[in-house]
Amino acid sequence: MFWFMVWRITERAPITRSVDTAMPEPETTVRLRFSSAFEMLDMVQLVSDQIGRRLRFDEDALTWMEVAVRESVINAIKHGNRHDRAKQVTVEFTTRPSPSPEELVIVVQDQGDGFDPESLADPLAPENLLKSSGRGIFFMRSFMDDVQLARLPEGGMEVRMVKRLAADA
Repeated sequence: MFWFMVWRITERAPITRSVDTAMPEPETTVRLRFSSAFEMLDMVQLVSDQIGRRLRFDEDALTWMEVAVRESVINAIKHGNRHDRAKQVTVEFTTRPSPSPEELVIVVQDQGDGFDPESLADPLAPENLLKSSGRGIFFMRSFMDDVQLARLPEGGMEVRMVKRLAADA
């Protein structure tokens, strides 16, 4: 089986500082890159679980964040890269700002042909209720605070999801 993973935690700090301007805090990013294989879902699940627990998500928030991440990765493998193991899926988990994060940003990218997000069928329409697929993006939008879909200039799609942390997290 061909796959690889990049696990990199980076602290991104401003290059220059101005005396008059407060610079944003650095952010922490965990990046995973792997071939389009469903066997990789367990690894992504473990990483998202550990990050959510480290950020002290309650059990409900943790479960729903993990469902959104899982759905996004499944879409990248199945619909984006069409199970082509030569194509990569990238998942990034970024907390901002560090060391006291206020939000978790999750970006999932594939290397497929991409699609027009406006052309998605409504999964709640009567004609779609019994279909076996078509709810992943609906779930992402339901469980996360913000979801953006974009076609990448180099090809593929990017799903950017934001989960804001509770004030006491």
